Amino acid sequence: MMNNDAESDEISVPDYNLWTEKFRPKNLSEIVGQPIIVARLQAFILKGLPHMLFAGPPGCGKTTAALALAHELYGNNRHANFLELNASDERGIDVVRHKIKDFARTRPIAADYKIICLDEADSLTNDAQHALRRTMERYSESTRFILIANYSSKIIEPIQSRCAVFRFKQLTEANSIDFLRRIAAAEKLDIDEDALNAILHLSDGDMRRAVNILQSAATAPKITEKTIYDMAAAAHPQLVNSMLVQALSGLFPAARELLSQMLRDGIAGEDVMKEIGKQVHLLNLTDAQKVPLIEKVGEYEFRIACGGTPQIQIEAFLAQLSLLK
Repeated sequence: MMNNDAESDEISVPDYNLWTEKFRPKNLSEIVGQPIIVARLQAFILKGLPHMLFAGPPGCGKTTAALALAHELYGNNRHANFLELNASDERGIDVVRHKIKDFARTRPIAADYKIICLDEADSLTNDAQHALRRTMERYSESTRFILIANYSSKIIEPIQSRCAVFRFKQLTEANSIDFLRRIAAAEKLDIDEDALNAILHLSDGDMRRAVNILQSAATAPKITEKTIYDMAAAAHPQLVNSMLVQALSGLFPAARELLSQMLRDGIAGEDVMKEIGKQVHLLNLTDAQKVPLIEKVGEYEFRIACGGTPQIQIEAFLAQLSLLK
């Protein structure tokens, strides 16, 4: 039998929830960085929804906006009236003929219409998109469609013409930093400003990725810039910049050693090349001097993408830089 003292002891249980879901805005008014889109969606709630196409880069709030819209429209009936599918998992025509049609043909519950949300709709095949167009027309009285895509150009024109198009933009640095600070405060994290800036640099405007990076670093007693780069196994900008400067100064062996050090630390060659692409623009060179470097970055990045060995290709790139001086 357990004694009373043992029963009264509090056990600290780690929070295993994904922070991207835990801190996802539940209502449209909580979405940051998209004020014009939020205002338009709030107006549609009052007047009635059209079919909609949400387009924009990853991690800018497209899926969040669709879920928040459903939450405000349906409340506790959301799961009966809202179907979310990821088109990249089920991209063929069968998903349109079966899952989507089966949901669309049933009557909405305590609502004027249902919503079908197709995430990554730009992954649908052309045949599936044409079948979807016919389904959108047939069930327009009882069902609205929200299509989410990174590239609206991959959605066929007949579907685009039937949708109100919302173009989401990347969050500004100020919006991103503010959101990360709110999460850090809620989770009682000790994080400095340089670490926040490092998260922004690594996430490239993708808020979902930024939150995942922050959660990955949350076990550290104090989160610093070094913590972020070590945890993410990412190329440190200063190290890559130093490597480029040495190569441009003709010090190829020193530049090659810095590259070897990064690769030994587990940093992927592709990530090193990506960081090189960023750092070239920050070098103390004239625009005319940067142009051939940018051209070579594109050439060697393409070689790696085509299957070239990253270390050999980046060493060849550094050797090319050494010859420019």
